[in-house]
Parts: sequence; structure tokens; C-alpha cells
Amino acid sequence: MKFGEFDVDAAAGAILAHSIQTPNGRMRKGIVIGADDIAALKSAGITSVTAAVLEHGDVHENDAAQQFAQAICPDPQAVGLSLTAPFKGRVNIIADGPGVVQLDAARLIAANSVDPMISVATVPKFQQMTTGGLVATIKIISYGVPQSKLEQACDLACDSIRMSAPKLHSVDLIISDTEGGAGDKGKEAIAARLDMLGVTLNSVQLVPHDAESIAAAITTSQADLVMILSGSATSDWADVAPTAVSQAGGNVHRFGMPVDPGNLLFLGSIGSKPVIGLPGCARSTALNGADWILSRVVCGLDVTDADFAQMAIGGLLKEIPTRPQPRRPKSRTK
Repeated sequence: MKFGEFDVDAAAGAILAHSIQTPNGRMRKGIVIGADDIAALKSAGITSVTAAVLEHGDVHENDAAQQFAQAICPDPQAVGLSLTAPFKGRVNIIADGPGVVQLDAARLIAANSVDPMISVATVPKFQQMTTGGLVATIKIISYGVPQSKLEQACDLACDSIRMSAPKLHSVDLIISDTEGGAGDKGKEAIAARLDMLGVTLNSVQLVPHDAESIAAAITTSQADLVMILSGSATSDWADVAPTAVSQAGGNVHRFGMPVDPGNLLFLGSIGSKPVIGLPGCARSTALNGADWILSRVVCGLDVTDADFAQMAIGGLLKEIPTRPQPRRPKSRTK
């Protein structure tokens, strides 16, 4: 691609780099200069323009963006995504419904390394999305790129972005309460989380905070997923709520996570049914570690110990002001 100042008489077919005001109106940057445009420029007394001229083997920004997007998502509908029409070298990748984004980060990084003019920016891996959410944007930064570079980027980024849609569709919430405790506070916040994933809150049971009562509630669940919000924070594998899961015939696979707020979460199962023991911060609508686990579990994704470990990077979330034990004690005042 050639870029620079061109005599107006030689500018036919060039791409205008900067908008120009003429007596006939504003000539927008990015247009392909035609005969009428040249006449308008001359009538305005303009003798030269800054423009780009594509050379043999170059691909126009819109065509390049579309090719790159189609390589990243060869069959968008099959993976829960839609592609917008290219405009000014940009194509957006949009979520068709709620779910979790899956990325092949290595492929996307490699594709972004081919040429600075060929780029794709995405939300973080495993980001929870709602319908219409922007998952990624492809931008061809220059007015055109070499076909050879574009093909290389397309090959590297092939099939690298997809959505995992919810596989579980109903939840039973068990809330245990202690004397003078929070009662059923938090059920609205949890219901809102589920609604964003398109999941139905099947039932809410408020029971005493003891293993036997929680276990009995677990065994009556008919939903796809059980969530437990304890009246007192879980402090150990052998604490009340994890013990209740064992008494109900299930197993606790993980207690604790390197995300704050959200450290005191546990993950288990009863047969094929997952069980999530929520940290107390789940009573707030603010983002916490439970959100990361809930979205993956609902979308049928395994959450391994390695996955938990990787959450540590970026796992320091915004503090919840109402937390009983904040990270920093309040400063004393006289």
C-alpha cells in the first residue's frame, strides 16, 4: 500500500485518509475517490489530498476484516456467535445468547503477531456474556493489508473463539440460618445471577444451620444444580455445609479458591449433579469468585484444580464495602 500526498488529478481510485470539507458537503475519510469527488475537490480549490493506494496483492480493509472474522469463527451460528457487517475495517463478534466465552489464546496471540495492521481484541477467557454482548472486535488498522499476511493470520486464528451455552437450566437454593443470622438475605442477588444465565431458580429452602437439615434439603432437590448459602461461612472441608453434602451421598471436590472476594467457596457433586457451596459475599450483587464458578458449571465446563490456580491472576476483585471482614481495617479516628 502506498500512503501520502497525491495530486487531485491522479487521485481517482485512492482511499481518502482525512475528511475534507467542500462546498458540496463533507467528504469523509475512507471513501474511494471518484470522478465526482475530484470535481468537488477542484471546485474547493484543493489540489492535493492525503490518501492510500492499494497495490497488487493488497486487500481492502473491509474485505480483510471479513475474511479474518470468518476464519476466527468459520460457522458463527454453530458456536453461539454472530458477525457484524464490516465497516471501516472493523467486524464485531457478538454473543447470540448467554454463556461463557472460550478462546484459544495461543492462536489469537500468534495471529496478532503476524502484522500490527491485522488485529483482534477479545474479552477475557471464560468471560460470562449476555445476549448481544461484544465478545471480540476485529480491526484492520490500515486501509489495506497484503493478502499473504492476511492468509497467515487467518490460518493461525482459525476456529479460535466460541461460546459455551448453558447446559443446566434449573437450580435449587438451600440457605441455612443461624440464630440472629442473615436469614434469606441474598436470594434476590443469586436469582439475578441465574437470570443472567437464563437459568430458573426452582426453589429456595431456608433451613437450620446444621448438617442434617442441609443434607435433607439436598436429597429433595429435583433441579440440575444445588447451591448452598450457609448462615455461617465455611471454614474447613469438615465444616457444616461440606459435611451435609457427604451425608447426602455426595462428594466435595474442592474447598477454597484464590479469588477475593470468594475465597470460601466449595465445589462438589451428588452423582452427576453439581453442588456449589457459596461464599458469604454471594449475598451481594458485586462480582465475586462464585460468579466465575457458577457460569462455568452452568455451561457444562469442568473446573479443575489447575483452573482454580489460574484464577489467581486477576482474582483480586473489587472489595465489597459491606463485607464483615474487609481486607483493610477501618482507620481509627479520635
